[in-house]
Amino acid sequence: MMNPDLLKYLEGYVTDKRKALFQNVLAERTKHFTVVLEDIYQAHNASAVVRTCDIFGIQDIYAIENRYTNKVSRHVAKGSQKWLDIHRYREQTDNTAHCIADLRAKGYQIIGTTPHNDSCLLPDFDVTKKSAFVFGVEKEGISDYIKEEADGFLKIPMVGFTESLNISVAAAIILQDVTSRAKQEGVEWQLNASEKQEIYEDWIQKSIKNVDKLIAHYLDQ
Repeated sequence: MMNPDLLKYLEGYVTDKRKALFQNVLAERTKHFTVVLEDIYQAHNASAVVRTCDIFGIQDIYAIENRYTNKVSRHVAKGSQKWLDIHRYREQTDNTAHCIADLRAKGYQIIGTTPHNDSCLLPDFDVTKKSAFVFGVEKEGISDYIKEEADGFLKIPMVGFTESLNISVAAAIILQDVTSRAKQEGVEWQLNASEKQEIYEDWIQKSIKNVDKLIAHYLDQ
């Protein structure tokens, strides 16, 4: 946590309106659900998912980059990436395994999103459990490793001739459904006080130009 006096000093460079907005958004943020992007190579798709996560209050995104770099387009994401925590796994030979291990250590069940097996239908999904939704690379879907390691699978009911949705559309449908139902069913989905404070301090710093210089000036006083 930041020194309270330093935080107060930095808050002086941020408008009251913006600080109030931060608090309102934080009240709707969650770590109860998170999203994992496994080898998404189209920047448009990855960026649209990032924007969707922001819209539905998902604070963390985990990007596995075994073959492709997960790039975010500012034009598509509309700046939403600035306010999310994106955790990248790219420098190890077992990026996927490392990511899954980290998520399990944080208490998440791993849910692969796929229409090609006996997956749980979205309306039947248990929203009380802390869940990480894995979205796989375009066309191929989630990897065999995820299929073997997942705690469950999830699919969106479809009645047309096609059997899949664009990843960004699928993410939007799933996140809107699970976040809405979690709130309705009384699940403890909100951030705790410590998480809110840590993110708030980060957002304050991201809102100030030359913040490093300001902090250095304050510490030199």
